[in-house]
Amino acid sequence: MHHRLDPLLRPKSIAVVGASPRSGALGNQVLKNLKQAGYRGKVFAINPKYDAVEGFPCFAGFDALPETVDHAIFTIGDNGTEAAFDAAIRHGIKAATMASALMMERDTEPCLKDRITAKIHAHNLLVCGANCMGLFNFTDRVWTGGFETRTHKTPGNVALISQSGSGMSGILDTEARINFNFAVSTGQELSVTLEDYLDFVLDQDETKVVGLFMETSRKPDALRAAFAKANRRGIPIVVVKSGRTEFAARMAASHTGAMAGSDDAFCALFDRYGVIRVDDTDELANTLILMAQPHAVGPGGLVSLHDSGGMRQLAIDLADKYGVPYAALSDTCKNNLLAILDPGLPAENPLDNWGAGGPDFPRKAAEHIALMLAEPTAAIGAVMQDRNTDSSIDDGYIDYIRHAHASTGKPVCFVSGHQGSGYDAKAISATHEGFPVIDGFSNFIKAVSHVFAYRDFCNRARDAAPEVDTAFVLKWRSRLETGTALGEHEASAMVRDFGIPAVTATQVQSESDAVAAARTTGFPVVLKTAEDGINHKSDQGGVFLGVKDESGVRAIYSGLKARLGPKVLVAPMVRAEGTEMILGMLKDPHFGPIVAIGIGGIHTEILKDIAFALPPFSASEAKRLIMGLKLAPLLNGQRGAAAADVDAFATAAANFSAMVHALGDHLEEIDLNPVKVMEKGCIALDALIVPAQNIPEARRAI
Repeated sequence: MHHRLDPLLRPKSIAVVGASPRSGALGNQVLKNLKQAGYRGKVFAINPKYDAVEGFPCFAGFDALPETVDHAIFTIGDNGTEAAFDAAIRHGIKAATMASALMMERDTEPCLKDRITAKIHAHNLLVCGANCMGLFNFTDRVWTGGFETRTHKTPGNVALISQSGSGMSGILDTEARINFNFAVSTGQELSVTLEDYLDFVLDQDETKVVGLFMETSRKPDALRAAFAKANRRGIPIVVVKSGRTEFAARMAASHTGAMAGSDDAFCALFDRYGVIRVDDTDELANTLILMAQPHAVGPGGLVSLHDSGGMRQLAIDLADKYGVPYAALSDTCKNNLLAILDPGLPAENPLDNWGAGGPDFPRKAAEHIALMLAEPTAAIGAVMQDRNTDSSIDDGYIDYIRHAHASTGKPVCFVSGHQGSGYDAKAISATHEGFPVIDGFSNFIKAVSHVFAYRDFCNRARDAAPEVDTAFVLKWRSRLETGTALGEHEASAMVRDFGIPAVTATQVQSESDAVAAARTTGFPVVLKTAEDGINHKSDQGGVFLGVKDESGVRAIYSGLKARLGPKVLVAPMVRAEGTEMILGMLKDPHFGPIVAIGIGGIHTEILKDIAFALPPFSASEAKRLIMGLKLAPLLNGQRGAAAADVDAFATAAANFSAMVHALGDHLEEIDLNPVKVMEKGCIALDALIVPAQNIPEARRAI
């Protein structure tokens, strides 16, 4: 299949600028790598000092080449890069790999990097880098990296795209259990970005899973499109995303030359497209190993075999910690296990099957794991036992998992409690055979949790998001385009138009009107300031609840007027008990409007129990997000209290997301806090809406 990146990733010819016969030199290792890769195209070395390097013909410069090459690999110092790059452009290259950082002492303005970047875009060149470790297209035998790597078995089925050089090489060069079909260190992304490489690997038939080491996104729309493509093709994406904290985000900006996106927005993006986020490269590698194995993971949970009661208990604890369910065993399975277990061993999953041992133990152990894996409730199995004293893996353990898979067709792994010192080639060969070997219970169970999460994402119902009334969209777009702030009275009216229950208040500017409004509303009432510019009324002492009579209204109004101003809201007091939640919207500079759903009230900033989602979404999606909150049990009712109406809140959240989607370009921020979720229904008690200050003209015209 043709792809626009072909001149870079599948070139028909390559020139190596700065070719060298000196072992260890960048210009030498690149040539060795092309030779090791078995590159099928033509290779030309460029260096005026030599006639040939590493068996490849060598030429003085681009002008001396016998034909026009597709791709130039630059392995020279930055002082000579610009002149060589100009010569390559005159020659007619279409693509390049640039390993250097493009930084010179006593440089002029614009700097070398900016000058090279301008030339790249002026001539529509495809460039890997600069400041990168090159690319490895194992399927097409194109290696442009200038560093040694291990022997790679092809064809592979894992693609690795990293904005960190070490994020690529730390896995690519050392993790022989993974067979890669593609890997790239993207560097400064002067031309070709992570999103472009991702689009390419998703088109490759060999790609079964993609790993990303990501610092930022330079093409947010393209990233979303690539994630959607991965969903269509059923290819899981596993990502390490650095820059969670403010400090790390600043470091990412200085390292890549681009601001790290809002982590909240990335959380929402990953959740929408089922992208699996992991914490580090160790977790990334283990998850890729498990997802690359060839046997489908069906419904159900984990079954595991142990030779230690204590280690079995540890596995149970870790599975609970990471949310991995253990499969329930049928009575038939338990009886079959009891028939071959040593006396005193309970037939339970996870199973401790070590009793008296004996010569017949290996046969029995193989049958133990096979019986459990055959259960309809079992999705994946593991033999979780220690390696031998020299860190080798007992042949019997591999036999167990082969037998269990052969009898069920389900995936099975070997998991050691700890690798220890040493190395065993069987760990690699068994993994390549389709029976992953993972070191460490925690590593394995976290990886299983990710495999299950992706499986569940693929099986998730896709209900439609609510539709919005076009008349209300036009009405509120027109109002928001004025750019002036909405008071709570107007903000509540807006959200009610979109199907979000909110308190109906009366705005007054005199004591007599406040009393009249309270009479009409019915006591008790709530009085709160409505003065412009006071967004967090409670912090200013601007909210009074449960005002019982007219004298209270007069006294409180008088105090509010004196301290904060005459504009006051009179609202009904919501009497029912309930859980305080929050619905909010924030504007991310890269991904646009993001919806926040979480625990609300005055402690929302302390609790920080918030889920983020891209709008719009359905009520079922909203409910999934709500029930995934850490404090979701509060909604079930505590100490005899009635359970909250989660379905009503989920419906309100879905309507909120549809409103945000329709008006997102016209909004900067929304805060409905608190939204009281009661035994029946929910209602927003306060509303803050900030219009966008810069609305694109194209959006105004809609």
